[in-house]
Amino acid sequence: MRRITFEDLGLDKLIDRRPERKRSAVLLLTAGLLVVASLADWVVGHISLGVLYMLPMMSGALFLEPLELALLALVCAFVRSRFDYPGTNIELGLRFVFAALSYFTCGLFVAALVRNRRMTSQHLARVQSEQALRKVAEDQLRLLVAGSPAAILTIDNRGLVAAANNAAESLFAIPSGEHLIGRSIDKHLSVLSDALKLGNIVDGFRTSAQCMGHRANGEVFQADTWFSSYVAPEGICLAAIVVDSSEEMRDREEQNFRRLLRASRIATTALAHESRNLSSAISLLCAHLGDKHGIAEDEDLTGIAGLARRIEQMAALELSNRRSDAGNVHVVSLREALDRLRIIIEPEWSEIHGEVYWEFPFVLPSVMADSHGLLQAFLNLAKNSHRAVRDKTHRWLSVRVTIEHQRALIVFEDSGPGIAAEERLFQPFQQGADGTGLGLYLSRAFVRSYGGDLRYEAKSGPPRFVVDLELAS
Repeated sequence: MRRITFEDLGLDKLIDRRPERKRSAVLLLTAGLLVVASLADWVVGHISLGVLYMLPMMSGALFLEPLELALLALVCAFVRSRFDYPGTNIELGLRFVFAALSYFTCGLFVAALVRNRRMTSQHLARVQSEQALRKVAEDQLRLLVAGSPAAILTIDNRGLVAAANNAAESLFAIPSGEHLIGRSIDKHLSVLSDALKLGNIVDGFRTSAQCMGHRANGEVFQADTWFSSYVAPEGICLAAIVVDSSEEMRDREEQNFRRLLRASRIATTALAHESRNLSSAISLLCAHLGDKHGIAEDEDLTGIAGLARRIEQMAALELSNRRSDAGNVHVVSLREALDRLRIIIEPEWSEIHGEVYWEFPFVLPSVMADSHGLLQAFLNLAKNSHRAVRDKTHRWLSVRVTIEHQRALIVFEDSGPGIAAEERLFQPFQQGADGTGLGLYLSRAFVRSYGGDLRYEAKSGPPRFVVDLELAS
């Protein structure tokens, strides 16, 4: 015997439609079925056709609540009792009760089927929607990985490349007709295979590394690598992003070399300046000794004076620190330079429980300078303030920016004790300095080479250094 379904009764269309629009139609259908069942029961006579009253119960169960179903079951049982064959009052009462319970139970059963079907349909629609969204996300991710300029690859637990994009094939110079997939990553990036060999790597481990990579043709390059671990059925695997930073390394090292030469020239100029002063003093002292003691023709004294003149001649060959190197001066974002300074110095001020106050607007103009040299000048002033306030109760540094007459004034103030000998503040090789005594001298030389100045302003308040820079047009 074939099982009767909702499709056979035509109720599936009513179930799938919007309830708020079809409730009245279903109620009208229920009333019609009730009238048809009662008419059939009346025509037949005293033969019970109570099973027909289940049809209005089934249709009403599509939208009626349990209390409404119970009321409908009582109505159906009452109508059925009007056309039932006669019996005693007890028999009639029992028939009414059993009929009402049967109809109500049938209604509840159909209502449960309808509810389950509706929930299944909604769940199926949700699953299909999620699958569609997942497919769109997978397609977008696949396009992103395939079109990424960075090499993206996954490595299985044996150290073999499981998946790689076109950029990875190009980065490792895989010959035409061959593929990176299936190759051992140890031949190209040993840091990834070493990570798998650790043994104690956990799921979700994330880190970055800078290492040397090897291409298939034997070339070596500097690789910046970001990788993370994940658990697969075969064990711990890695997903990595690799970029070639060789060009950046060359540019950085060349720039650092030029900066080193420039700083060395300024330091050498300072040394030459002091050497000239010392040689002049030695020559003057030799002349005074010769005149005073009548030993001007003494060979030893003459030799010392000659050595002093030779030192003075060698020092005169050095370049002046006033010479501006226009090739290193360009437009620098003052905001970016101060943000970098903030990143560098705030942790060490937090270690001594100090405060750094930044007083400047969010939008700052650009200045004419060299980004590295300007940052070094700012950093030297901040380091000096840090050393000056370490023994103080209140430790603070204030950095503020003002714009005056097309010049940018960066003011550094702190809670330190101030400067004892202001006249020798910017002289190199000072006695009693913490280091070589070249910090402020080089900082001012850097700033002056940009057409600016670094000065100390004596006042009754806290120590104050001002970096004066020219605004970019």
